[in-house]
Amino acid sequence: MTKNYILSEYIEQAMEMAEYDKLGENSFSGRIPTCKGVIAFSPTLRLCQDELRSVLEDWILVGLKLSHSLPVIAGIDLNREPIRESMDAL
Repeated sequence: MTKNYILSEYIEQAMEMAEYDKLGENSFSGRIPTCKGVIAFSPTLRLCQDELRSVLEDWILVGLKLSHSLPVIAGIDLNREPIRESMDAL
């Protein structure tokens, strides 16, 4: 049985779209163009990737909490209302 982790898949697909630039000898920037405001700066590319993922995760959680419209990424739409089943279904 395959498990679907929609939020994890959304994050992975968004990170695949990340763009990185070397700004100087010890400075990198990263951003995800479809996710406005998701940007990170770090002294190494690896740290920049880690920071960008953290910023993305926070951005998604704040967006969901405040009902912001999030971009559809790789066919994953986090804007849909969740399907709730009654407790009797368990």
